Amino acid sequence: MDEDKRVKRLISGDKAVVNELYDDYSSRLYHFAFGYLKSEADSLDIVQEVFVNLWNSRKNLKKNSNLEAYLFTVAKNTIISVFRKKLSEKNYLENLKFEVVDNSIDTESKVNYDLLAEKVQELIEKLPPQRQRIYVMCKEKGYTNQFVANELNISLKTVEDHMTKARKFLKENLSEYGFVALLYFVLFLS
Repeated sequence: MDEDKRVKRLISGDKAVVNELYDDYSSRLYHFAFGYLKSEADSLDIVQEVFVNLWNSRKNLKKNSNLEAYLFTVAKNTIISVFRKKLSEKNYLENLKFEVVDNSIDTESKVNYDLLAEKVQELIEKLPPQRQRIYVMCKEKGYTNQFVANELNISLKTVEDHMTKARKFLKENLSEYGFVALLYFVLFLS
């Protein structure tokens, strides 16, 4: 169908044209987003957001708008926003970790923190070798589950399973240390 007609239908509020555009572009938009984000869930969210944006902005379109260019521009801008948000969240969590340690009430708290960190390291070393390697790659080196799966030539589900079991093991073995251990687990290990 002629793009100009699609634009006119879209501007007039024809919801069917959004479905047509989705059928034509969603796969390409998904692969475009996945190429940057390396996350299936984030890429699917990008595709959804692109079409929601298209619908919400339809009245602002010009009759000779290039829909493909519009869709990919919205996708690119949304991907940039996701990167900014992730960077902001990561910086916030890093700052929070340091504040928790630095704002400890007294020396005893710092000693308890150091002992707890030492205990966690001992527990990590007790994990089976493959699980320990996966945990260290994901948590200490910050690699994504997908990257670890690719790097170790194993499935994403296997990585997720190892991470779930490692976290469960750590949580169970830290429970005897009470609230401080729970806070440490939430901030640093989960």
